[in-house]
Amino acid sequence: MVLRDLPDLVVVSTSANGSLALEEVDLVIMDIDSPSIDGLNTIKEIRSKGTKTKILLFSPVSLTSTEKTFEGLRLGANDFAHKPAGDASASDFCNKIKEVLVPKILGLFGKAVTNKISLSSQTVWETLNPKVLVIASSTGGPAALTDFFANFKEPVSYPILITQHMPPLFTTAFAETLASVSGRVCKEAIQGEVLVANQMYVAPGDFHLSVGGDKSRPIVILDKGPQRNYVRPCADFLFESAAKIFGKNTLGIVFTGMGRDGADGAKVIKEMGGAILIQNEASCAVFGMPGAIHEAGHFDFEGRPQELALKVQAISKIIRIGHVA
Repeated sequence: MVLRDLPDLVVVSTSANGSLALEEVDLVIMDIDSPSIDGLNTIKEIRSKGTKTKILLFSPVSLTSTEKTFEGLRLGANDFAHKPAGDASASDFCNKIKEVLVPKILGLFGKAVTNKISLSSQTVWETLNPKVLVIASSTGGPAALTDFFANFKEPVSYPILITQHMPPLFTTAFAETLASVSGRVCKEAIQGEVLVANQMYVAPGDFHLSVGGDKSRPIVILDKGPQRNYVRPCADFLFESAAKIFGKNTLGIVFTGMGRDGADGAKVIKEMGGAILIQNEASCAVFGMPGAIHEAGHFDFEGRPQELALKVQAISKIIRIGHVA
């Protein structure tokens, strides 16, 4: 097996049908199309035991597998990786699998940020009047965002833009999933389209997403410029562009994810007088992205996805009942 020679990783078993994956282990890498035992039922059974086993789905790139992958994430899988094409030699194929899986594994078991500091400022929520909500997420993000939007269905007076680190094809299914759980229009963003209040826009796979235009007519900007923070889409571009146009009326949320994407953008939003919410460490699959912001102190509130949903809903209610001009 290609992972046996990795340091700090002990492969306790392999199974062709998933039955051995029900033991209590640290990590299960599961073929979503596993024969004999349905991978989705395996996830249900693992989660029903209440263990902290992390589940990484290994999925081929196809429409059917994409749908199964998102259902697996909804049922409790932590993250997914897509299988490389199998047209190389055996050794090259093994190397390709390592290139895909190892960063995901390291991310799921990465060292958490432990240098805690207090909030950088005290936001007066009654005076916060968001004109845009920008969201960043990565490893564990699909499950966290599904949880968030399942608890945040109330109509809002501003558009919502999302960068989730995810390849093409998957972002289409991801947008459909969020539309279903939120009750809002949610779609892959289209170059040049005008942003509409209470609609959600997901960065298409492998495209940076930014906000252009002006306050009166904000529009979607997509580009395939160089990666930033080793990713495309990069949340920092989205956060910085939103802050440039909406200033103190920018609200940002950073969910679970490996790395530090969003940290620079969060700093800009805070400098412009806007507000940043982050997912707390206890509920994150990986505390990297929100952890980097926590370490810098560029946030105003932290909590589980459900708590973040309640906070945003409360802000929206304040606006609606007229406490904010």
